[in-house]
Amino acid sequence: MTADTHDKCSGVVPMISYEDPVTTIEWLEKAFGFRELRDQRYTQPDGSIGHAELATGTGSIALAGPLPDYQSPKRHREDCEAAARWSRLPWVIDGVQVSVADIDQHYAAAQAAGARLLSGIEENPYGRLYRAEDVEGHRWMFIQLP
Repeated sequence: MTADTHDKCSGVVPMISYEDPVTTIEWLEKAFGFRELRDQRYTQPDGSIGHAELATGTGSIALAGPLPDYQSPKRHREDCEAAARWSRLPWVIDGVQVSVADIDQHYAAAQAAGARLLSGIEENPYGRLYRAEDVEGHRWMFIQLP
């Protein structure tokens, strides 16, 4: 990692695997407002994505295509009753929290893109938030701080 790249990174960068990272990147941009850092996409000889980075605000996430036996959370719960049970709850159990400037606009974009909304917008003393799943079942909580 170069000094310039390090300066662009947030202190914590979640790393998430996706079965179809190309489609997911496009969806995350449309639904959740991420933007791909094009100079951070590395493709494998077979054309698959070995690593990509997406940014939002001052944070970023890293994602990649998985190993052959990987299952997304959405696919995993189709074959695992325990995963199906805990996925019925709206909570973000192994997910990512992202701060956004306008929760109403963000929620509308996620809804229009077909995100599985796990909650409506909730008013809390610590901010306004909602929970959603992406196309492969990874869970996200978006919050507008007071």
